[in-house]
Amino acid sequence: MSESVLDNVRDLLPGLADRTEAVEDARRVPVETITELRETGFFRMLQPRRYGGLESNPVDFYATVRAIAGVCGSTGWTASVMGVHPWQLGLFAEAAQDDVWGTGPDVLLASSYAPVGRLTEIDGGYRLAGRWSFSSGCDHAEWFLLGALVIGPTGSAVDFITTLVHRRDVEIVDVWNTIGLRGTGSNDVIVRDVQLPTHRVLRNFEHSRLAGPGQAVNTGPLYRMPFGAIFTSTVTAPILGTVQGSLDAYVATMTDRHRLSFGGGRFMEDQFAQVAFARASSDVDAAILQMDRNISELYAAATAGREIPMELRLRARRDQVRGTERALDAIDMLFKTAGGNSLRHNNPIGRAWRDAHAGSVHVANDVERTLAMYGKGAFGIPVEDNLV
Repeated sequence: MSESVLDNVRDLLPGLADRTEAVEDARRVPVETITELRETGFFRMLQPRRYGGLESNPVDFYATVRAIAGVCGSTGWTASVMGVHPWQLGLFAEAAQDDVWGTGPDVLLASSYAPVGRLTEIDGGYRLAGRWSFSSGCDHAEWFLLGALVIGPTGSAVDFITTLVHRRDVEIVDVWNTIGLRGTGSNDVIVRDVQLPTHRVLRNFEHSRLAGPGQAVNTGPLYRMPFGAIFTSTVTAPILGTVQGSLDAYVATMTDRHRLSFGGGRFMEDQFAQVAFARASSDVDAAILQMDRNISELYAAATAGREIPMELRLRARRDQVRGTERALDAIDMLFKTAGGNSLRHNNPIGRAWRDAHAGSVHVANDVERTLAMYGKGAFGIPVEDNLV
């Protein structure tokens, strides 16, 4: 089934490529694209089977994300982030899953995980308020996953929670106007004051324990994998796909170009350009191979019912941030050698450069802190982090 989703998505790619400029101009992915992706089954790849999902191997999900991002970075980013939400919802209590999928399998969710919301306990649940930024694809969502801190009686935070909120309780504020990933519609969302039942919250502590109440009903290996690997790879996959797509664009646009300086000549015959392309393509290949290897090993361990070692979880994070770093190195090399035309707004190399760098500032791509975590683990120092 995953292969058929990828095949169906590939059929859409020429049309998605044709809309790239319109996506940037509108600052959001159009409903038409979301509808087409929904019809391929893409948004159900990581969704529980009991709710009409496919429970695909996440390696297949990331390959599909890279294909989409290869023709439109903003569409790939939006699809990736919205496509991972059914996986996390599968960790919530069964009642929360029923709230969302009880009316059908094709409900979409958006998110903003920063713990900027304030939760206070009340009889039978919680009261939530806050304003969140960077909610990609929020215009297409019916439900929202929003991060919050539980505020105790003394006014200090006592827990870090992900909440599930219906769109009727959310206000979307159109603030997204950026130089990169411009078409993701990652606007602000506001919750003024809403009451949530207890089944619509999930403790982030449960993520790190590879646990969640949803595992009682979703028993497949997909739901025993680390949030720190699944979600962060969801951020890196579209960056890699964007740069991977730019490799093809680079060859297509530069083959017939002639230099106007340094003796002229055909650009494709310039040894420096040839070397830059070789380095860039190698970096992208290496990043994809490492990420796929780690996700495959995590999935295999979960399938076998084995405990997933911290060493593997840390390695997955190490290679995920290095994957983003390698993608940036690759697109920087292409951008530098492609000449002044890369500065034009509609140039595919320039667009990929802007989109990749925009995606790199996501908290999941904090390279130095993540590599330090891996080093700690290697030296036997305990690592405590929600993104492992």
